[in-house]
Amino acid sequence: MEHGQMRALQRALGLTLASAVIWGVAHLWAGRRITGALLAAAFAAIAAALIVLATGFRHDLLDLVVQPTWLTAIIVATLGLALIWVTVVVRSWLLVRPSGLAVAPRAAGIAAVVGLCLAVTAPFAYAAHSTYVYRDALTTIFKAGKNQPKVHKDNPWQGRPRLNVLLLGGDSGSNRVGVRTDSVTLASIDTKTGDTVLLGLPRNLQQVAMPPGPAADRFPNGFTGDGPETPGLLNEIFEYGEEHPEILPGVAKGERGPALLVPTVSQILGQPIDYYILVDMKGFAQIVDAMGGVYLRIPKDIVFGKYNEGLLKAGYRKLNGTDSLWYGRSRTDSDDYVRMGRQKCLLRAIARQADPQKVLLRFQKLAVAAKHTISTDIPQNLLPALIDLSGQMKSGAKINSLQFVPPLISTGNPDFALIRERSAKAIASSQNHQAAAPTQTTPASPTKTVKHQTDPTAGPADTAGKPLSLDATCPS
Repeated sequence: MEHGQMRALQRALGLTLASAVIWGVAHLWAGRRITGALLAAAFAAIAAALIVLATGFRHDLLDLVVQPTWLTAIIVATLGLALIWVTVVVRSWLLVRPSGLAVAPRAAGIAAVVGLCLAVTAPFAYAAHSTYVYRDALTTIFKAGKNQPKVHKDNPWQGRPRLNVLLLGGDSGSNRVGVRTDSVTLASIDTKTGDTVLLGLPRNLQQVAMPPGPAADRFPNGFTGDGPETPGLLNEIFEYGEEHPEILPGVAKGERGPALLVPTVSQILGQPIDYYILVDMKGFAQIVDAMGGVYLRIPKDIVFGKYNEGLLKAGYRKLNGTDSLWYGRSRTDSDDYVRMGRQKCLLRAIARQADPQKVLLRFQKLAVAAKHTISTDIPQNLLPALIDLSGQMKSGAKINSLQFVPPLISTGNPDFALIRERSAKAIASSQNHQAAAPTQTTPASPTKTVKHQTDPTAGPADTAGKPLSLDATCPS
């Protein structure tokens, strides 16, 4: 290649590269001043608009990214912008490419431009694909329909001082039929402050009264199960509803479990329940892995596995998905109530460590894991308001926990009136910003020592029926 052709090719590629960075450079150099000025102005306008949206309208953007219609528009706009950008690059090359090049330098120039186009489109393709994955997960988890409640944009919680969400941990597996909700917790959230009370019910609660209707007619003296495989525990009710459509006429398969369990828990606690969220515990491990793990302080060694083959050593350590699953599930050398305390500490750690940067970097994996792990009846149009509320919860809101475990209650013969009374008091205390005040609750009796009272993850105040801050019960 002649020296002059080499310099001409380098100049043309440099101008094309400059036009890929700032539109219009090649057009201006080639004398296409009006077109070049328009391209430069369009580029500046798009850049300025994106900066303003990202900085000045962050709240509105959060509203948009939980609306499938806008997500579709973002995908189309992203791909459209990529196409325009590639067109600018190709047209710039055609304007400034030197004439009379030999075959080899011409092929080299074309190859360089093709590579530049691929480099330009790669981030747009990634963004469009990621948005599609996110939209797919969003529409799979959160349903849309004609019966969604109307949400006032400026005051979404109008007339609703508290939002009560039932959090369920479903423990399905190859050794059991269906899903058993081994974790049952009501999160009662103050919609103004984000202050939250977690009311935890043990999986082995018995004599649970069924909601009025066919279920109550079948079990007039409380749920007793259906044969030796179902002794009548709280964690069996979800799957019992799924397997017995006759007690839930008109309810579709896949919806019968929550349709039976939600009003049952509402009746136990004496609190209305607005929505539920069910997380499959095996899929939960995938979410933790997608986050890159979670850091927890383990007060003492935790043995796990069917044959005690696993061990989580005490200390401050990073848990992967499998380890975190065993941290929340193991009952070896402990009991259900210690496990309940660990589960809440695990949820607290995940909520605190799921910062926006980490979520953005890993959100494709998180979206895929969540799609196969989470089910809920929270409507899509409530998501913008929930994002605002979750922001308040992460910004210093108080989170208190009250677990209904022995000696506060007997799981075999529970005092449901006491459960409802303590639930109401815990929520009232939270509203008055006086949660966990020792003088506001009367210690329960008997006062005998039980194993889980000395475990730091359970917390002695929980066992005495006093709502206790998770900051106090979970080692940090």
